[in-house]
Amino acid sequence: MRATSLTARFLARSFVPLAAAALLLAGCKEQQEEHAPLPRPVRAITAERSEDGETAMLTGQILAENEAALAFRIGGRMIERSVGVGDAVTPDKVLAKLDPVNEENALRSARAALSAAEGRLVQARNNFDRQNTLLQRGFTTRVLFDQAEQELRTSQSAVDDAQAQLQMAEDRLSFTELRANVTGSVTARLAEAGEVVQPGQTIFQVAREDGRDAVFDVPANLLRSVPANAPIAVTLTDDPSTIAQGRVRTVDPQADPVTRTFRVRVGLIDSPAAMRLGATVTGRVQLEGTPGVKIPASALTKINNQPAVWIVDPKSSTVALRNVEIARFDPGSVLVSEGLDDGDIVVTAGVQALHPGQAVRLLGSRS
Repeated sequence: MRATSLTARFLARSFVPLAAAALLLAGCKEQQEEHAPLPRPVRAITAERSEDGETAMLTGQILAENEAALAFRIGGRMIERSVGVGDAVTPDKVLAKLDPVNEENALRSARAALSAAEGRLVQARNNFDRQNTLLQRGFTTRVLFDQAEQELRTSQSAVDDAQAQLQMAEDRLSFTELRANVTGSVTARLAEAGEVVQPGQTIFQVAREDGRDAVFDVPANLLRSVPANAPIAVTLTDDPSTIAQGRVRTVDPQADPVTRTFRVRVGLIDSPAAMRLGATVTGRVQLEGTPGVKIPASALTKINNQPAVWIVDPKSSTVALRNVEIARFDPGSVLVSEGLDDGDIVVTAGVQALHPGQAVRLLGSRS
């Protein structure tokens, strides 16, 4: 009886720790199941290899193919302005005038000087003719004849100089009127009546009517990808049905110091009348084809100091790193030449927090 009681007591004491341990293990298992990591949501694209070049689009404006800066050839106070921005001009049309008082006085002075020089020339010629007649008859000396001849030459030179001064005075008077020498329209007015202007200071900017250019600011990497003599389609931004064809006419040799872009002028062929000066246009050009896969720049990461991307395994929904070769860096995107195949799922957002083998869930798909 006593042995049976001891056995029962021993079994009871052993069962309690075993039951507690079993309950503890069951709780840990439930806790581990409750805190199992969820698939990380990411955004991704499906790689698609392309052999053809892309179509680049840029926004620019319509400018005149040739522009003329009109200025006075002399300085003075401008008293009259006859045209404004947008006005049409034709050759020899008076656009502005300077105060002509000083030039008119200089012209009168030049005319008076010429008249006086011509009077002295008449006197010198009469004296020379008289001395020549007397010398032939032997009634004068050779010295007096030479003096008369020298006075005649001097007087003739004085008349020539006075005539030149008169011509200069007449030219300066005509320079007080600014006349157009081209057919076109005024695009800028840089001085007003009452201002004192300097010689050569631009007063009007005139766009010639002999052509139109579409002007674009092009990044250097895009400029290198445009084929030589490539056709460019130019459309009005607010009316895409208005279209003109053109080709690159000039490329600035130096980049803009602020934007680091190059100004490109595209000469338009038979531009429509709707493409007025200053109109905003969109240019489209087919770039040279570079085989590869274009992906967003946000998809790019690095492994072993080499470019890499995260690839999603569609069967296991896990990610793995893969090295790639970059053919070209574009604003906001990169062109991958090697390392990606058609159908590869490339992570484009959330790449910083991934690790190999991590389970992911593609945003937009059901988990």
